[in-house]
Amino acid sequence: MLVRTATTPEPLSRSVESTRAPLRVGLVQHRWREDANELTAVLREGIDRAAGEGARLVCLPEITLLRYPADVPAGENPGEGAEDLTGGPTFALAAEAARANGVFVHASLYEKAPAADGLGFNTAILVSPDGELVARTRKLHIPISAGYYEDTYFRAGPAEPDPYPVYAPEGLDARLGLPTCWDEWFPEVARNYSLGGAEIVIYPTAIGSEPVFPNFDTQPLWQQVIVANGINSGLFMVVPNRTGDEGKVSFYGSSFISDPYGRVLVQAPRDEEAVLVADLDLDQRRDWLSLFPFLLTRRPDSYAALTAPVDVERPYGVGHQAGEVVK
Repeated sequence: MLVRTATTPEPLSRSVESTRAPLRVGLVQHRWREDANELTAVLREGIDRAAGEGARLVCLPEITLLRYPADVPAGENPGEGAEDLTGGPTFALAAEAARANGVFVHASLYEKAPAADGLGFNTAILVSPDGELVARTRKLHIPISAGYYEDTYFRAGPAEPDPYPVYAPEGLDARLGLPTCWDEWFPEVARNYSLGGAEIVIYPTAIGSEPVFPNFDTQPLWQQVIVANGINSGLFMVVPNRTGDEGKVSFYGSSFISDPYGRVLVQAPRDEEAVLVADLDLDQRRDWLSLFPFLLTRRPDSYAALTAPVDVERPYGVGHQAGEVVK
């Protein structure tokens, strides 16, 4: 498994000296395997290697242990592959690896949520070095288009009471947000986490080809929008994606870690399993937002349209009729 590391680049706008040591974080980019034992072994190797490089936090891709299900619409029992939050294999993998390495492990799972519609939650978790669950966030925004029929599998996370929780786990000296994949396209998500005081936002991801438009490579757009949201909200972005072919979707890897200045600190290839490790100077968030004070100069009194209900007849805005979602 390829390993790439990056040390902390120089701050570009430091005006107040930092007394915080850099935080070394890692991620694992993997290819799904049908053999559960083989898959678990590969992920465990990735976590171990990141920890061996000094990472104190290791992050894994979306629905870590499952074949990506949503390349086709769900059948009558969409939640068949869902698991209990702390009683299933994903938590077991994260907890065992966290205890063995003395690190925090972030993972993602299809969480059971018994209800008449059979849907579950797409849930990100954080496990402490003691093997305890210390954070959980359910994916808020759910894709609905061709190759990503997630609305037939996943229920959207609740908007109340706290849809954008920020965690400061004891022993890590960092404030984290844990949204998931499709959430990464929305500037509102990054801004809400930033206003909640997050320094690092982790986006477990499963994204790749567009089955209806196989010649349309969305990888550059995907990366640009995440990096841009990190810039405009002053965030470090940690983005572990999958690689390899799964059904109708070929995942394009390209996992990366970026900083608030928009610098991609380290990046994985498109088509190879990899471990990325980077040192984060978290006070660079303060440095950047002191020079470009986006949060201070906001005009929330002018943003009413952003919180109005979605007009399903005119989702593209006033004067534009809706087109059909590509299925």
